[in-house]
Amino acid sequence: MTRALNRLTALRVARAKQPGVYADGGSLYLRVAEGGSKQWIFRYIVNGRLRDMGLGPVHTLTLAQARERATAARVLRLDGIDPIDHKRAQRAALMAAAAKAKTFRQCAEDFLSEHEAKWTNATHRRQWRSTLKNYVYPVIGDLPVAAIDTPLVLKVIKPLWARAPETASRVRGRIETVLGWATVHHYRSGDNPARWTGLLEHALPAVGKSKHHAALPYAQVGGFIAKLRQDTGVMARCLEFITLTAARLSEATDATWAEIDFGARTWTIPAGRMKGGREHKVPLSNAAVALLGAMRAVRQSDYVFPGYKVGRPIGGNVIGELVKRASGADITVHGLRSTFRDWAAEQTSYPNHVVEMALAHAIPDAVAAYRRGDLFDKRRKLMDAWAAYCAKVETDAGKVVALARARTPR
Repeated sequence: MTRALNRLTALRVARAKQPGVYADGGSLYLRVAEGGSKQWIFRYIVNGRLRDMGLGPVHTLTLAQARERATAARVLRLDGIDPIDHKRAQRAALMAAAAKAKTFRQCAEDFLSEHEAKWTNATHRRQWRSTLKNYVYPVIGDLPVAAIDTPLVLKVIKPLWARAPETASRVRGRIETVLGWATVHHYRSGDNPARWTGLLEHALPAVGKSKHHAALPYAQVGGFIAKLRQDTGVMARCLEFITLTAARLSEATDATWAEIDFGARTWTIPAGRMKGGREHKVPLSNAAVALLGAMRAVRQSDYVFPGYKVGRPIGGNVIGELVKRASGADITVHGLRSTFRDWAAEQTSYPNHVVEMALAHAIPDAVAAYRRGDLFDKRRKLMDAWAAYCAKVETDAGKVVALARARTPR
């Protein structure tokens, strides 16, 4: 005789205290454990083996909901499907879908957690994190790693390739490494869209010497500054000031004393002299203030760096010649801004927008809203760190020695 369905009632379920199994019919049971907890189970036989599938606790599923789940399980049994195996397959599919939805940022952080402990070079670890944070995460960090394709990789690389190809190449290699790691761990499949050979080499233009401002490698900036400080002339002081402030050539050569505020330790360049047509306030490091103090002691005109002609600033051409002599390489004055940019990206953890503002580059309006607040304080710390880095010289033996510390005039 077929057992009746719906034997239990909500009241009976609530009052059931004695440990045991109570049948509702249709293979649905209420199980009361020794401790008093209650759970719905679906009991059935497969190949002569009794199996119990948990449907959920009583405090979560009502009697009516438990019956709905039991009915769904009976339908599976009618089709010859084991409900437990079906449930496991569904769970595996959900886990696979979740894995595919893992973001590039999550994969990169997992990769770093696995590998950076093995990297003995602290600089290498810092560069990995800073380049990902400054260049990669803002563009593709929150996208599913399985969705990263070549156009998205190029969206990261192309803007950087134009101004700092060496850094762009390192960023591309790091993206390729993370995507390779994700493929091995089955978070994505297919070819690596960041591969250089046979792929991106055809999408990025060759770096022409005449199209880019040749930059001094930042590891050599300490020696460059040391050589400038051996020269007591106005040209050397102007070039050192440009290096310390990451300013454009004309911004520095045309600087006037009215723009310098020793008390606030700032240099405010008026909008009319800025490339972007917007006033730019530069936080001055101790080294920059000391340099200005020395120039003020021999002040000859309203210009901070006076030229040979009375009442005129120093010429930009002579500064361009000096930068080549002092560096011993065919670099440009503007390339010193790239030197600062590469150092900030690879040697510090400052956000990209802070560095961009230090260079007086255009930034989103949402970021610009903080121009006079916390962002300026971060820029000051950034320029202090840059001045400290410029005061160190790496010797041929790989040792780092400090230059004489600049004194701030009182």
